[in-house]
Amino acid sequence: MCPEILTSPPSTTIIPATTFLLREARVKAADLRHVIHRRPRLLTRHVETELRPTLYFLQGTIGIDNVSKCAPLLSCSVESKFIPRIEYLQKLGFCYKDTVTMFRKFPSLFCYSIKENFEPKFDYFVVEMGRELKELVAFPQYFSFSLENRIKPRHRLCVEKGVCLALPTMLKSSETRFRDRLEVCCSSSMPVITSPLCCTNADIHDDNVT
Repeated sequence: MCPEILTSPPSTTIIPATTFLLREARVKAADLRHVIHRRPRLLTRHVETELRPTLYFLQGTIGIDNVSKCAPLLSCSVESKFIPRIEYLQKLGFCYKDTVTMFRKFPSLFCYSIKENFEPKFDYFVVEMGRELKELVAFPQYFSFSLENRIKPRHRLCVEKGVCLALPTMLKSSETRFRDRLEVCCSSSMPVITSPLCCTNADIHDDNVT
């Protein structure tokens, strides 16, 4: 995964990087092996010029309190990885505050391709689903689901049933629970898509569906 480790000097690169992860990024000793296994490139990054600036950006600019939960991101470049994605979401119409909120809620957004992930999923969200941007601010995890295998099929089923579910309710549940939820909504005469009541606050904040 990262052949550069074989030529990285232990005393000037690997040991300082490991120490940084433990002391500054607050990665627990028990989790260190897992973090490095996921992103071995962390051990080849220089603390002063790469790891520490990225840590400060995630903490200060994005506002992530516990960076250890997304430690693999520390190997990424602020200039070439983070900022282009922030700027792209702003071009789509999100204000800066909402954009930062989305990345703070779901830091993994920084890892997604603009061309292969953001563009097709956002186009479908706006054109086919006709949803509002505020729903993505509330649930940026939308971009983590497969467009072809989950988003499109479930949205089409909702359209067929005349039901509009909040994004978490539509995407997070298993296939069985999703279909059960659709049946319940239909039998309960849930407002159809054209109704202003189709997406209630209770649905938007429904995090109990897994």
